[in-house]
Amino acid sequence: MAEKLDRTDLKILRLLQADGRLGNAEIAKRVNTSPATCHRRIQRLFSDGYISSVRAQVSPQHVEMGTLAFVGVVLDRSTPESFGDFEAAIRNMPTVLDCHIVAGDFDYFLKIRVRDMADFNKLHADKLIALPGVRQTRTFFVMKEVVDNAPLAF
Repeated sequence: MAEKLDRTDLKILRLLQADGRLGNAEIAKRVNTSPATCHRRIQRLFSDGYISSVRAQVSPQHVEMGTLAFVGVVLDRSTPESFGDFEAAIRNMPTVLDCHIVAGDFDYFLKIRVRDMADFNKLHADKLIALPGVRQTRTFFVMKEVVDNAPLAF
């Protein structure tokens, strides 16, 4: 990262990460560049893949999605086909916010948001255990969100 990005680029990234609503003129002012230069830099940060998207962070409680669960998944086979089938199916589940292959006791770890326990129970019974190749799941319900989606430290 250090070869391609200078201090101004890093400052732009930090500003956008903290507040994606900042306009180009405000960012240019804060990084002490012209608006045209700032705009070119931001476009380059997008095209080079340093910024993958900009979106609003919606409060889960305000849209009735206040229950957060992490689910460890163990597949019955460790083959490229079984992993591929599982991953294709999980991409079609909008309640799954994150899905990661992990080392350790599980093959995958899922981050899931639902309305409440009854909603999770239905999701688990109807969809999670029916996913291709699932042998076992273990669910961890979040009691309190201490840090969620913190900005990257760079």
